[in-house]
Amino acid sequence: MSERVYRVVQYGMGPIGQELARLALERRSYELVGAIDIDPAKVGRDVGELLGLEGPVGVLVRADAEAVLGETRPDCVLHTTGSYLDRVFPQLESIVRAGCNVVSTCEELSFPAAGHPELAARLDGLAREYGVTVLGTGVNPGYVMDTLPLFFSGVAQQVTAVRVERIQNASTRRKPLQEKIGSGKTVEEFQQLAAAGTVRHVGLRESAYLIAAGLGWRIERYEERIEPVIAERRIETRYFTVEPGRVCGVDQLGRAFVEGEERITLHLRMYLDADPAYDRVLLEGTTPLELVIPGGLQGDRATTAIALNAVPRVVAHAPGLVTMVDLPIITVRS
Repeated sequence: MSERVYRVVQYGMGPIGQELARLALERRSYELVGAIDIDPAKVGRDVGELLGLEGPVGVLVRADAEAVLGETRPDCVLHTTGSYLDRVFPQLESIVRAGCNVVSTCEELSFPAAGHPELAARLDGLAREYGVTVLGTGVNPGYVMDTLPLFFSGVAQQVTAVRVERIQNASTRRKPLQEKIGSGKTVEEFQQLAAAGTVRHVGLRESAYLIAAGLGWRIERYEERIEPVIAERRIETRYFTVEPGRVCGVDQLGRAFVEGEERITLHLRMYLDADPAYDRVLLEGTTPLELVIPGGLQGDRATTAIALNAVPRVVAHAPGLVTMVDLPIITVRS
């Protein structure tokens, strides 16, 4: 029996969307049948040209999402347009109403009930009504600070607390992420932008609630703080030059309390030229377990991988809004 080929549409042709489209074109288990974006500089261009490939691939970027979905009838839509559920909800609703499964990198969608319980309920109802499945995932949230600790807990006799530390070298990441962590800002500018919610990593709260759901815990209180990381020397990346004393990243801490105790601690430091970079998971209990990934998972590559690799699981799942806890183990396909 021949291996199934999944027809996918890429919705959003920013840096992550372009890398997802490229990955789908490279893998024989997937066929890219459509691409959607509203950027006038991208609309009408062949995806192959936009990605800098040797030749056209026969898929044009189009702005009319309804038309693309209606004509292509994909198995799944890869959605990569924003971090905040309330802002992308109309897009997700239109995809669901078109009868398409969705894998989205919207961070708040990884566990939407944490911040948007009403929208989550609406989306779940729509997905069931139209017979499709909706998943939010990525490297973080979606994997390294939530799904990975949960998978690791399968060999633990007891878990009393989960501590995750992620040190990420942002110099290797895309320009929008380097902007989102405040690269080059003064401390005062950073504090103002952080207060407005425009400089921060989105998803620590969702990761905490995903962990709690997987372990059967009920979070009584969740707290989060964010501080700037200050450059001690001049830092140059492809996109920014940061002088000493200026901001080069974020130090963000999420704390979830269960039965009066801090049972989940998520510490993220994402800054330019971070060294050493690593991902560390510690499960406390009768026999503590520790997992360290030297260098850490490269965020952009891991995000595109988990999103595409999730497609077969999402297509096969019963209709509704799901999280990574609900799916069987996601594995790579050729």
